[in-house]
Amino acid sequence: MGPSCSLVLAELGADVIKVEPPEGDRTRANVGFGSALFPVFNRNKRSFCIDLKSEAGKAVFHKVAGTADALIENFAPGTMKRLGLDYETLSKKHPRLIYCELKGFLSGPYEDRAALDEIVQFMGGLAYMTGPTGRPLRAGASVVDIMGGLFGALGIMAALRERETTGRGQRVESSLFESTAFLMAQHMGQQVLTGKAPPPMPEKASSWAVYDPFVTKDGKTVFIGLTSDNHWRAFCKEFGVHDLLADPELQTNPQRAQRRAKIMPVVEEKFGNETFDALVEKLERLKIPFGPLARPGDLFEDPHLNQGGRMIDVLLPTGARAKLPGMPLDMDGRKPRIRMQPPRKGEHTRDVLAEVGFGADEIERLVREQTVVADGEAP
Repeated sequence: MGPSCSLVLAELGADVIKVEPPEGDRTRANVGFGSALFPVFNRNKRSFCIDLKSEAGKAVFHKVAGTADALIENFAPGTMKRLGLDYETLSKKHPRLIYCELKGFLSGPYEDRAALDEIVQFMGGLAYMTGPTGRPLRAGASVVDIMGGLFGALGIMAALRERETTGRGQRVESSLFESTAFLMAQHMGQQVLTGKAPPPMPEKASSWAVYDPFVTKDGKTVFIGLTSDNHWRAFCKEFGVHDLLADPELQTNPQRAQRRAKIMPVVEEKFGNETFDALVEKLERLKIPFGPLARPGDLFEDPHLNQGGRMIDVLLPTGARAKLPGMPLDMDGRKPRIRMQPPRKGEHTRDVLAEVGFGADEIERLVREQTVVADGEAP
């Protein structure tokens, strides 16, 4: 959550100082599923390595924190308090500081538990809703970490706006579990409305007659949604199923959704007789919602993503570069861009210290004493 929260602010132009321990952020050494986490979520940030367990390090940190608008922490519960860097302590010395705590759980019976994205997906119902009955599955990306970070960034920006009136900072808290529960609100409401527990998504009762993946004649998969009366009429006319269009039992979407058994064999046959290219041409012309099945690697050359600078060039730990999607936001035509590649460990330590008033000799002393680390290895 911490890296995603601060990435949002960095992409919007904030000067984000990533505070790392002397040995560096542990995610720098990740392998497998998490191997790209550090470079993906730490672009546009500066690296400042410091020993927060030493009294000298804490004193330096206080001086840096005093120049900041906001602090974001993503430690286990109680860590910042043990370091003497909790909200109560820092807010007394720096009353304008906005202090964002990113946790597994907000206050309550679970607040002292450790949590991870996958754990709260199971606890909050997301894994149950994603996999078929008896096979709960986590979502295919770190959706809760990222969403919890987004809520944190949103809270920071609201607190900055409030500070313009009050002159004071405040504590902002965001969490994994409550973010997952937020995603479940529509299913909880559905249960109250229908009196039935919602089944997992692979077994859901569709709200639309056609809202499914289809396989084309040449073996490619396209998800297609006929979600309005206009979509339905366009499909029936284009594919010559005028009997369905005239059927009095299929005039409204609720009627069609209740008669999927009658509709789906016809739709599957019509779409299955088309090649992928021909089907896409028709769907696009008819303005019917559709999406071809893609793998992550297919996005590198996606023509839409590559239009107008939405893909950014990110340096990876091996020295290779990857085109990766930037933040999905345009502001008056401006797109977030990469100003700085993911930093080397402690790459900006000397710069940060100089900016908050440390002299050159003092900085070198802090480096020699290993209170801070500067110019470390590549990310």
